[in-house]
Amino acid sequence: MLQPARTKYRKQQKGRNTGVATRGAKVSFGEYGLKAVGRGRLTARQIEAARRALSRHIKRGGRIWIRVFPDKPVSHKPAEVRMGNGKGNPEYLVAEIQPGKIIYEMDGVDAAVAKQAFALAAAKLPIRTVLVHRMLG
Repeated sequence: MLQPARTKYRKQQKGRNTGVATRGAKVSFGEYGLKAVGRGRLTARQIEAARRALSRHIKRGGRIWIRVFPDKPVSHKPAEVRMGNGKGNPEYLVAEIQPGKIIYEMDGVDAAVAKQAFALAAAKLPIRTVLVHRMLG
């Protein structure tokens, strides 16, 4: 699973996931991309599960790029713990996703294979996505 090698601080505040993606909103590396239409968070496990679905479907036929990285820790307090007593421990990592963000890219496969592979990957993700094709020029 993806995770940062080091971070300056163990815990982060929640923040608000607003706006639309301007960076990482174009297909840059491959021919096809999986673009987020909705807004939300992808956990490191979800990113990995979708990546496995993609790579199993294309079977060494093409190349895959992961364009998101889970660098935000999410903390949880244990069950039945009273209020106060500080913030809980970091449990997992998430990538904040805005509408328009390219999540995966693929190259070296034909359109039908890419469409099927991205459909399998999208089923593993909690946000709505669409398949996009690289614009020439």
